[in-house]
Amino acid sequence: MQASCAFALLAYSAGMKRVLILGATSAIAAEVAKVHAERGDALHLVGRNAAKLERAAAACAPTHVTTAVADFADQGANFAVIERAIAALGSLDTVLVAHGDLGDERASQRSFEDAEMVLRVNFTSVVSLLIPLVNHMEAAGAGRLGVITSVAGDRGMPRNYTYGAAKGALNVYLQGVRSRLVRARVSVTTLKVGTVDTPMRRDQAKHALVVKPRRVARDIVGAMDARAAEVYVPPVWRAIMRVVKSTPEPLFQRATFLLRK
Repeated sequence: MQASCAFALLAYSAGMKRVLILGATSAIAAEVAKVHAERGDALHLVGRNAAKLERAAAACAPTHVTTAVADFADQGANFAVIERAIAALGSLDTVLVAHGDLGDERASQRSFEDAEMVLRVNFTSVVSLLIPLVNHMEAAGAGRLGVITSVAGDRGMPRNYTYGAAKGALNVYLQGVRSRLVRARVSVTTLKVGTVDTPMRRDQAKHALVVKPRRVARDIVGAMDARAAEVYVPPVWRAIMRVVKSTPEPLFQRATFLLRK
């Protein structure tokens, strides 16, 4: 505890931000960590894979980086995950929740067990992290919280509606959190990410809208710096999803390209 307090004092005096990234082993989150490292911010990276965590931390040298291994799907353990993160950094200035997984959509359409897993990973486990995070940041009266969701949460599509439903529920949850925290001077940024060239999409076709993680990371950091409420990443997806959301359902259902991965 004394070490944490000493680090918090050092960080404050040096003007560095204390940044927590949950799901830090994802391609996007690892790039976000590098952007913050380039600024000289202190980082605490949490993820499921120890080897990937170590590589992500090494890529952030020489900034101050600590790591912790956690399986966020173990929802009962997530309160302690957040407590340990706060202890490691002393306090939280910026938090990015990048935890999530596409899952197997076809399996989720045939098995409740698979559907529940997709919903748990992308919604309820995120809520189990947000509850202690939001309480801490509200009490501190400052900070920036960003949560990666997806453009898939804007409208149910045949190819990914279980995943989309989880992300859509998360979008609504974040709207409530944002309104709750406005008086506490804590910004909450919903990051609706489009298609990104990451290992999570390794089985899906590439197209012109697929972008590299580094570009997405810079958009994410910029949006959180601006304390934006809801952002499409990259920005072109705002126009795309405006059309998608406004298309009448009978016409939408005849768009056969929506069935493709």
